[in-house]
Formats: sequence, structure tokens, C-alpha cells
Amino acid sequence: MESSEHGCMAFCMDHTAVETFAYLSCDEQDHPQPHRMRQKRLSCLQGESQERDKGSIIESFVTNFSNIYESELLPARNGEKLTEHFLHEVVDILLSYIKKTYDGKSKVLDFHHPHQLLEGLEGFSVELSDQPQPLEQILVDCRDTLKYGVKTGHPRYFNQLSSGLDIIGLAGEWLTATANTNMFTYEIAPVFIVMEEILLKKMHEIIGWGESEADGVFSPGGSISNLYSILVARYKRFPEIKTKGMAALPDIALFVSEHSHYSLKKAAAVLGIGTDNVVAVKCDARGKMIPSELERAILKVKRQGKVPLYVCATAGTTVYGAFDPLACIADIADKYNLWMHVDAAWGGSLLLSGRHSYKLSSIERANSVTWNPHKMMGVPLQCSAFLVREKGVLQACNQLGAGYLFQPDKQYDTAYDTGDKTIQCGRHVDVFKLWLMWRAKGTQGFEILINRFLELAEYLYKELKTRKNYELVFDAEPELTNVCFWYIPPSLRQIPKGPEREKRLHQIAPKIKARMVEEGTAMVGYQPHGDNVNFFRMVFSNPATKKPDIDFLLDEIERLGKDL
Repeated sequence: MESSEHGCMAFCMDHTAVETFAYLSCDEQDHPQPHRMRQKRLSCLQGESQERDKGSIIESFVTNFSNIYESELLPARNGEKLTEHFLHEVVDILLSYIKKTYDGKSKVLDFHHPHQLLEGLEGFSVELSDQPQPLEQILVDCRDTLKYGVKTGHPRYFNQLSSGLDIIGLAGEWLTATANTNMFTYEIAPVFIVMEEILLKKMHEIIGWGESEADGVFSPGGSISNLYSILVARYKRFPEIKTKGMAALPDIALFVSEHSHYSLKKAAAVLGIGTDNVVAVKCDARGKMIPSELERAILKVKRQGKVPLYVCATAGTTVYGAFDPLACIADIADKYNLWMHVDAAWGGSLLLSGRHSYKLSSIERANSVTWNPHKMMGVPLQCSAFLVREKGVLQACNQLGAGYLFQPDKQYDTAYDTGDKTIQCGRHVDVFKLWLMWRAKGTQGFEILINRFLELAEYLYKELKTRKNYELVFDAEPELTNVCFWYIPPSLRQIPKGPEREKRLHQIAPKIKARMVEEGTAMVGYQPHGDNVNFFRMVFSNPATKKPDIDFLLDEIERLGKDL
């Protein structure tokens, strides 16, 4: 039998056995050529079309992707069925992963060192080849990528401020990727541009600003939102910066809490202000900026001949979860004519809670706010809003009017071409997943979620106080969901506090974390902070987490650390 006939017959055999099809000639098996294979299979289909229903043959045929290539998917001619079946396979992989993510009995991660991933694991290679790989291999790569990653939606994943896996948000991200458009003009993203405006107005209203007077933009994360705040503050005070640069400005100074996010110093470096001109203001033991220290720092800078420009108050610090006294800081900002920014990337979502929103009292007095829905609101990464009280300043600061994008004579209201407000050209659609989740949950649904996170933090705080092997970093009920503590192994319990004990205690959290990650049972962060040696920091932003998961974590820390 000729090899070409063998190929057709093997393909067109009874479709209970089609999944094994060996329809390639020997030459083609050794040297696969996707387009030739596609033509041969199509001719086979056409030859047998009178005997069988073509659609059912294709459905059986595409269950095996070992000799099918990307070039045969849409927009290739007749690629509809192949594309449909391939994407169904991908969805099956994702659904399997999602189910494992929510299964508390599964591992949070299957840890491997970087060199192991680079060298390859059980057939999984991250190396790139010049020749195309069949879709069978692409599906294996999808499975392995998830297999060796971290299940950030696992109920025992406490490692970062952003965690969890919201199904509606996931659906929103899928749709966003399918639309695959850009946020710079209304003409190519009409629905998304309008959704962004609706979301910004809603967030302005929640902060306490009038919707007509405020503005904003969704940006690639809280660090960029914080950068926007300094950029706009500087332009508002010194508009000549846009054309003449820093050489035309006096020395300026920025003020941040000593517990503020490091992105503020990075922004100062990026914007040419310099990290030496970022003044870290002292905080109290709870991690809140001390207003009198802020005023003292401002007066000192003025005596040095510098211009105090900007103060950033934090609403929910990264480690302690502290809220700076916004009203007092706003008074000082008014007194010395400083732009006041509130970095509420972490704590801003408490504005949605009637029970906890008082912690951000006076936030409406801020000139600008950073708020990250991808943290406590559970929106898939990433989703950050930069909000500014004065409309027009963001546009004036960044507008350059690129003629190929922002033509003034379009047939619609070009005020909706929002891309010139941003420092980017291309901008990812981060708004749809948030909009869709807000539709699905309502503001009330977010409030329930946030209140539950605070309840879990309170539960952990009270549980730690009852366990003799744990010490709180500071004994105060959590303001946010951060709870900071040390585990004290038996070997250290009888050692009096002092340098020797601190030195040994500093090593405990890293060793326990390493063992925990190796076993894959949970993930929790640790760090030193100020004068405090390494301690664990628990945060809650994962809707899958329940009280038994907290109990498990504390028991697991003891199990892994009792011999240290």
C-alpha cells in the first residue's frame, strides 16, 4: 500500500480508534511540514465525505494534536474546528488547575530551584527552538507551567497582599485577552474607555470627591500610580518642568513615612528628583507617621533652602498595615502648601466597608490617591487606579498630542481619547475585570468580603495571644489584615531577651519558610523591619481562606520549627 493511501485510511478509520491515527508517511513523520500535512488531511476528508459526516470526522480527528501545528489554527482556512478543540483542551487544563487551587489538600507549590527549571524537569523545557512544536507539546507546556508554578488562589497562600482567584475576575481577564485592544483611544476601545470613566467616577464618589471635578487613570500597578502622584504634583507647582527639565527648578523635597512603600523612592530616582531628596518621617511604634515629626522635617528642609513639594500619607502600610493620621497630615499640607497624596494601594478598599471606612477619614482632602483593586478587592493582577482631585492637570502634565493617534477632527467626542493623559502609549485593559466583578458582587458584595478578611485577622490575633510559642510584634488589634508575629522554638524560650536571643531568633523565620516551601504546604511572608529581627507577616486577601487554614498554618509553623 502506498504511504499516502495508508495515511488516508489510518485517518478515516472507525473513529473509536481515530485518536491513534498514524496518517503521516514515514518521510513526513521524520520531517513534519505543517502545511503539507494539512493539505493531505483535507484531501482525505474530502475523499471520504460521501461515506461519513465531515463534522464528526473532524471532531474525532482533532482529539490528537501530536501532528497539528499553530499554523493550522485560525486564521488559517478551515481552521475553525481545530481552533475550537484546541481551546477546549486549554480550558480543560485551566479548569483542572482551578479545582486543585481551591483544594486545601493539594500543595500550594511544587518547589524547584532556578537551575532545575533551566535544566529541564521531566520533559518540561523552557528553552526556545527554531522549529515549531506541535500543539500536543504546547498543551503539555501549559500543564507543566501551571504544575511548577505557585497556586496563589490556594486557601493557604498568605505570601503577598494580592492573592486569591476570583472566577468572575478570571472570566473578565479571558474576555480582555480575547478583545486584545489598547486603551489609548475611544475608536479602538469604546466600551472599555466608557467603563473606565464609570469606575473612576464610582471611586471618586467613594473617596468623597465630586465626580465632575476629579480625574484619574488605571495604571500598571501601585508603583506607577505613586509615580504619577509625584509627576503631577511637580507639574502643578512647576509647569515649566515639562519643557525645561529639572535644571529650571529649585531643589525640591518629598516627605514620606519611614514605613512607606519603596516605590516612592524609586519614583524620585526615575523622575530625576533623587532619593536624597526623599525625607523619611518618623513613625510611632504602631507604624503611623507622627505629624509633629513631619512638620519638623518640613521646617528643616526650608532652612536648607529647598522647596517642600509633596507629602505621601499611607493608608495601610505594607508590613504593619498601619494608617497614617490623614486629617493631621492634611492640615500640615495646607499650612505649607504641599501636595498631599494618599497611598491607599493596600488599605483603600476599606472605603467600601461601613464598619472600617472611618480608618481613612479625611482622605477626601488629598490631592491624589493610589488604590489597588487587585489587592483586597480580589481583582486579578493587575488593577491599580491613580485618582486625582483636580480635573485637567493629568492631561496637561502628560499631553503631547501625537498626530497619528489623537486627531482633533474625529467624528466623536475626542475627550474620550484618554491615552494622552498617561505616560504610556500602549495601555492594557485593566478595567473590564473590575467592572464585571462590581456588576457580579455589587458594592455590598465587596463590603462582605472585606469585613470577612478583617474578621480573619482578628481571629489570628486572638489565637496568637493564647499560644505560648508565639509573640506578637506589637500587641494591638489589627487595623488592617496584617498580623505580625514571631515563633519562639523551645530552644529559645528560656533565653533572656538580648543580642544573642535576637541573633538566633532572626534565623528562625527564614528556616521555617524554607522548609514550608520545600514541602509545599503553605506560604507566608517574613521580613525584618526597623529594629525588629525577622518575623512572620500574615495578610488576608484570599476569599478561599477560612479559620481552619489559619489553625493549620500555626500548627505547621510549630511542626516545622520545633527542632530549631
